[in-house]
Amino acid sequence: MKIGVTGITGRMGRTIASLVLQDSVTELSVGLVRKGSSSEGEDFGEFLGFEKSGTKLVANINQFVAACDAVIDFSSPTLSLDVAAKCAELRKVLVCGTTGFSEDEKRKFLENAQRTVIIWSANMSVGINLLLNLVEKTAAVLHDDFDVEILEMHHRNKVDAPSGTALSLGAAVAKGRNIDLQQNVVMARMGKDAKRNKGEIGFATLRGGDVIGDHSAVFAGDGERIELSHKASNRDIFAKGAIRAAIWGSAKQSGFYSMRDVLSCD
Repeated sequence: MKIGVTGITGRMGRTIASLVLQDSVTELSVGLVRKGSSSEGEDFGEFLGFEKSGTKLVANINQFVAACDAVIDFSSPTLSLDVAAKCAELRKVLVCGTTGFSEDEKRKFLENAQRTVIIWSANMSVGINLLLNLVEKTAAVLHDDFDVEILEMHHRNKVDAPSGTALSLGAAVAKGRNIDLQQNVVMARMGKDAKRNKGEIGFATLRGGDVIGDHSAVFAGDGERIELSHKASNRDIFAKGAIRAAIWGSAKQSGFYSMRDVLSCD
């Protein structure tokens, strides 16, 4: 299966591309770089520290998507929308881990799943998707008798906050309680009138150092507390999950899927 990787010069892109090259099922067929990048035209095998492949890094999205069976994309909302539209046009599988979409961007992104397979998740790791399942089930059992706070920490350079994974954890709580997340969410607490109201789903965001990703859902009751947590120690877990999703998606009909579909957590 031929895989194309966007943002191949970034940390996540390099990790994904290297693992695709080493996978027994997949083949790295093309890598996408920014227009004007000094890496454009460079052999991607040599770029990643492997043997020369004979294939160049490209900046043209049309050329990029046409050269593969599936795209793995961890980039930006703007680029992901462009890549999704081209994948829909050419009927290529898209595995996307981009976060930070606006509501309008989400709508446009979803429309492309009418014509191709799109697998999106804020976090591609097996562990996080198991955590989402556990959080939803815990919330369903405890209802609003326990207060819930979602805590996340990432490296100093992460742009969006809270993280997409943290929002997914909040959504899992809301689903378990059968309530609307947006009507019960509290993103920050400060000042003299910050008392918690019953049923709220709170978020706390930390940034610093080189933390890859720590996430916790804290269920706090009277006399007891339940903490469900996941800590990522390297980016390989996200890349391996994305490769698994691409292979899984190659056998599916057009539609919008999640990693929970891929892993059959439900």
